[in-house]
Amino acid sequence: MQCSALRKNGHVVIKGRPCKIVDMSTSKTGKHGHAKVHLVAIDIFTGKKLEDLSPSTHNMDVPHVVRNEYQLIDIDDGYLNLMTSDGNPKDDVKLPEGDLGKEIQTAFDEGRDLSQ
Repeated sequence: MQCSALRKNGHVVIKGRPCKIVDMSTSKTGKHGHAKVHLVAIDIFTGKKLEDLSPSTHNMDVPHVVRNEYQLIDIDDGYLNLMTSDGNPKDDVKLPEGDLGKEIQTAFDEGRDLSQ
């Protein structure tokens, strides 16, 4: 997709990372220059801020982002037993290793809400 067609709150790939656009501006660079698009975006997985400056006619990769929410039913032998919004089970997701896995296990054991 051309830079000029991107919009705030849309998604784009910057430096190989899928990002959500939080700010963008277009500027002319000079008498014979092309318009430039300055993108500020947040990596959808790490939350890290990334920036890019490209000609408005430059093509950028746009990821197809789908967000699914699941209800955590149980944790069994290192796997999460999840349920989709339409009631279908999903049990092929491993409990993450490290701090995130410990945090999920502790919150589940204490009966806390894990949605964010």
